[in-house]
Amino acid sequence: MRNNILREDLDAVIAHLQQDDPILTHGANVRAFESEWSEWLGVKYSVFVNSGASANLLSMAILKLRHPEGGEVLVPPLTWISDIATVLQNGFTPVFVDICPRSLAMDPQQILSKITERTRAVFLTHVQGFDGLTDELLAELERRNIPLIEDVCESHGATHNGKRLGSFGWMSNFSFYYAHHMSTIEGGMVCTNDPEVYQQARMLRSHGMVRESNDDNVKRTYREDNPELNPDFIFAYPAYNLRNTEIGGIMGRSQLKRLDANVQRRTDNLLRFLRQIDSSRYRTDFKLEGSSNYAFNLILKEADDELVERLMTAMRAAGIEFRRGSAGGGNQVRQPYLKGIVPANHHLDFPETEHVHFYGFYIGNFPDLKDAEVDELCRLLNAV
Repeated sequence: MRNNILREDLDAVIAHLQQDDPILTHGANVRAFESEWSEWLGVKYSVFVNSGASANLLSMAILKLRHPEGGEVLVPPLTWISDIATVLQNGFTPVFVDICPRSLAMDPQQILSKITERTRAVFLTHVQGFDGLTDELLAELERRNIPLIEDVCESHGATHNGKRLGSFGWMSNFSFYYAHHMSTIEGGMVCTNDPEVYQQARMLRSHGMVRESNDDNVKRTYREDNPELNPDFIFAYPAYNLRNTEIGGIMGRSQLKRLDANVQRRTDNLLRFLRQIDSSRYRTDFKLEGSSNYAFNLILKEADDELVERLMTAMRAAGIEFRRGSAGGGNQVRQPYLKGIVPANHHLDFPETEHVHFYGFYIGNFPDLKDAEVDELCRLLNAV
């Protein structure tokens, strides 16, 4: 990948630091970024945190407040570890659903087939800029009263039916990590239209402190119920410190201004890539409508161990950075942290994810990638 942070972003930070007495911790720029992000996404509320993983954690902690008894959360085997780790950390049981090869997200029909009376939420990852939703899935989840939580960490700006991903679910999570569509160095966002979720996220982000709520009724209730406590130090939940900083807020506000243009450029790069790679050997039939590409997906059509080895040798020799198995190291069900939690050989129950694990790669895509560089990449891949 290349640096997604431009001189104009750094200049905005420097201008802030050159004030006589600059605020560095969570302050006005964080609040402004949250408001501007909500407007861009099309939701009522956003809460800025210190990473996408922390956004995942807050979502699961809020779900736990509704279901202290636990239950099941449907998750993909092709995702980042925090989508599954936060499910476990909050006492839920992850139920894995294999992916759709066109979107790389959980297959909608398999999601619906795995919903039980123990299902508490569907935690769906929109993988690498592809839209993981279908109208049928949305309608069925609403009919069955199953909350959708969207992980959009790799898919800023992607849409479904012209509406931005992250505005469909009960909650949604974004990441602003270094290599993502936009960066606050480290950072993430929890988004929702639910006012109760919003207040809980604000408090859970900051040690569970009631003073972090911006709802006077919430603060009044806690103060009246706890008259013996200092109103500035009432802790509603055994929570976390997941706050970001003013520097993160400034970076986010600066980068948001060019996010739409960057999304378009990334998408143009992807289309150029898919037009040129050898469709007899590599998959090109992805769900492109509404996509906001994160990385070039290079997935073999058929299992071929020799071709995989030749590809890796050629890419390393040419200095091409790649990730085998796609995001997060491939099939999460194979990872040691799940041993003793899932049955032995459970990873074999997900053949589409297994194929990506061994025969899939992603290669960096970024807004300043030149057409000639995309062309040269395709020539190298086709010549292997």
